[in-house]
Amino acid sequence: MRYFLYKLIPPRPTFPRDMTDAEGELMQKHFNYWKNLVDRRIAIVYGPVSDPKGVYGIAIIETEDETSAHDIRINDPAIKHNVGFKSEIHLMPEVTLRR
Repeated sequence: MRYFLYKLIPPRPTFPRDMTDAEGELMQKHFNYWKNLVDRRIAIVYGPVSDPKGVYGIAIIETEDETSAHDIRINDPAIKHNVGFKSEIHLMPEVTLRR
């Protein structure tokens, strides 16, 4: 298996404090998408990061290959709906997992 860091970057630094109703609905879809990946044991962990420079989301995912990781990224509702969110995905070439 291979491991990847996924980063979701919101459309503005003030997000989520000034989230619109439409963005709130989209974030619910995003949450459900990642919850499903956790339930299926693809995402190991995911959630928001309270960075003083601006909140963003991260996930660590476990997949067979890089293509699968990119498919997960492009199918995230936050990215798929093309409303200003950006994302990054990076291979973690070496990981140490707790037992």
